[in-house]
Amino acid sequence: MLDRSGIAQAARKIAPHIRRTPVVELEPGAFGLPCRITLKLEQLQLAGSFKPRGAFNRMLSNPIPAAGVIAASGGNHGVAVALAARRLGVPAAIFVPTIASPAKLQRIREEGAEVVVGGATYAEALAASTARAEASGALVVHAYDQPEVVLGQGTVGLELQEQAPGLERVLVAVGGGGLIGGIALAYQGTGTRIVGVEPRLAPTLHDAMAAGRPVPVAVSGIAADSLGAREAGGLAFEIARRRVERVVLVEDEAIRTAQRALWRELRIVVEPGGSAAFAALLSGAHPAAPEARVGIVLCGGNTDPGSVA
Repeated sequence: MLDRSGIAQAARKIAPHIRRTPVVELEPGAFGLPCRITLKLEQLQLAGSFKPRGAFNRMLSNPIPAAGVIAASGGNHGVAVALAARRLGVPAAIFVPTIASPAKLQRIREEGAEVVVGGATYAEALAASTARAEASGALVVHAYDQPEVVLGQGTVGLELQEQAPGLERVLVAVGGGGLIGGIALAYQGTGTRIVGVEPRLAPTLHDAMAAGRPVPVAVSGIAADSLGAREAGGLAFEIARRRVERVVLVEDEAIRTAQRALWRELRIVVEPGGSAAFAALLSGAHPAAPEARVGIVLCGGNTDPGSVA
């Protein structure tokens, strides 16, 4: 049930396990922008990103074998799966690439999960985790390409609709596409348009939309640990090609500038991937129309605060 009703079911299922994150409303003129902005502070979610929503929904929707759960992650998904596994009392193994940030690896270990370095990239870590799962029988919790995960991430969109009705557009950072796929489903039929934002050095969904299918891309840059999926998920792509208005690209410097602006003006700390959607607005990659009502999902905050300040 990859639709709004499926997201509503997921919301009821995971409600006891996740945090309903707040929003901040900014009037025209904030940050020198002419539009009205609603920031969804999903970096305040348990585990520091939106990822527990999908992780809990996947794990609560399936029987978990004695071998527990297994996941591949650049960091945030791994933290979320480790947290969910600990709270549900099951073992977890998280396969990470060498580019995973030390802050995120520390969080995974603190949650009690086994950490395995599975290669230089997320794709290599995913392949290593798949081999382990096939051998052990563990439940795979994919970072973005499973129905339960997409529906869980879509609960961000349901909350945002309730907290800020009538948004004209919602800007969402994209890695593998689970978050934007879920949010696009949540807003189906509302008239709100969904815009994807990716780093220019990790144009996964952008290139998939241009090619008409998911294609492998080279990924690098400051947000690669969270937005560095080599190929868009098939589920997310099918949703995006019908329900995402466009995907814009932002430079690494714009991402860093957005990070610092959020800290300077609002004392909000987000990781590079968490500031990417705001970077599109602040840099002009997505033009801001006067008085337009724009929603921005700040999707993650797992970073060293000193690197932002």
